[in-house]
Amino acid sequence: MQGKIILAGATGYLGGFITKELTNQGVDFLAFGRNEEKLRNMGLRSDQIQIVDVTKPASFPAFQDPIDTVISTVGITRHKDGLSYMDVDYQANLNLLEFARRQQARKFVYVSVLNGEQMRHLKITAAKERFVDALKSSGLEYCIIRPNGFFSDMKDFLAMARSGRVYLFGDGEFKLNPIHGSDLARVVIESIVSPRQEIEVGGPDIFTQNEIGKLAFEAMGKVVKIVHLPDWMRRAALGIIRTFTSSKTYGPYEFFLSMMARDNVAPRHGVKRLEAFFREESDKTQAV
Repeated sequence: MQGKIILAGATGYLGGFITKELTNQGVDFLAFGRNEEKLRNMGLRSDQIQIVDVTKPASFPAFQDPIDTVISTVGITRHKDGLSYMDVDYQANLNLLEFARRQQARKFVYVSVLNGEQMRHLKITAAKERFVDALKSSGLEYCIIRPNGFFSDMKDFLAMARSGRVYLFGDGEFKLNPIHGSDLARVVIESIVSPRQEIEVGGPDIFTQNEIGKLAFEAMGKVVKIVHLPDWMRRAALGIIRTFTSSKTYGPYEFFLSMMARDNVAPRHGVKRLEAFFREESDKTQAV
C-alpha cells in the first residue's frame, strides 16, 4: 500500500471492528467521524482522528500526503438527525467518493448489503445501490463488499426468546449465514489489495430461521416455542406500513420483512460462531 488508509464510519458497529483490525495489523490509517469523544474512546491517537461530517462536503480536509484507499461503512438503518437514506447511504458516500478522487486515492472500498442489486425497490437498498452505480463509473479501483446479516442483527431472536416465543413467517426454513463483525473486518481489510471488485461474504455456518430460533432459546435456557405466522400477514404488514407511514418509519421494517422471506446465503467465511455469540449476549443480560 502506498499512502494512508481513510476509514469513514469508524464509530459504527462494523467500523469499530475494522478500527481494531487495522490497529492490530499496524496499518497507517485515519478515522473519519463526527464525534471526537467516541473516536478517542476507541483508543485512537489524536493523529489517527479527523473530525468530518460526511454529509457536509465543506468539512472534508485536504491532504498533501498520498491516500491509498478510502473505506466506507457509512450508512443508516433508521432515519436520524433529520437525514434520509438518500442523504447518508447515497449522498454522504458520494461526498466521500468525490473526496477520494480529489485526493487521487487509488481505491475505494464500500460495504453494501448481500443481494442489494436485487432489492432496489426497498428504500434502504435503493440508496446503497445508487451509490454502487456511481462508484462503478468513477474511474477508481473499487471493491464492493456484500455481507450477509451481522451477528448483532440476530439479537432480535434473543429478544423474542427471552419473552418466551419466537415468531417467524411461513415455515421458517429460509436459510442465512450471518457473520461476526470481526470476521467481516478482516475481509474488508484484505480487499484493499485484492483484485476482486465485488465480494459476497457470510459467516461459517448456514442456518434456517428455525435453527437460529432454537439456538436463541438454548442460549437463554428456555423451552423452544416457535410460532409460525402465515406469510400473508407479512405481506399485509408491508402494505400497511408503506401506505400509512413515511419511509422514515417503514424503511427498516420494510427491509427486515423482505429479508425474512428469502434465502440469504453467501460464501462462508470466518471463525466466529453464532452459538457462542448468543451465549455471550445471554450472559450479559442475565448479569444485569
